[in-house]
Amino acid sequence: MKVLWDDFKKFLMRGNVLDLAVSVVVGIAFQAVITSFVDDVLMRFVGAIFGKPGFQDLVWEIGDGEVRYGAFINAVINFLIIASAVFVVVKAFERLQSLRRGAPEEEEGTLTDEARILIEIRDELRAQRS
Repeated sequence: MKVLWDDFKKFLMRGNVLDLAVSVVVGIAFQAVITSFVDDVLMRFVGAIFGKPGFQDLVWEIGDGEVRYGAFINAVINFLIIASAVFVVVKAFERLQSLRRGAPEEEEGTLTDEARILIEIRDELRAQRS
């Protein structure tokens, strides 16, 4: 039992748990912001265009039950907005990391032929060293 407790304490003190906890808290706060944006801004535009402030009222009635496909549409819209925002954040992070490492812009349209050749030479020299 003592060994298990010691291993658990080591796990908690690694720092990864703290990073995960911070990520979860920030993610929950981010979800609240996105939900508010969808419900209070985006769906108000939908209401102005279609006459209803959201898709929640869209249902199929089947016998005594109902299928609330409007709530599903709202969830899909939330997902798409969150996925887009995460994509933008990841791309910005990757860009900052490459700038921090001093990597040159390697986009096709921005490099000259000489720059491409120099990059190939650099990569070949790195490959020979390792």
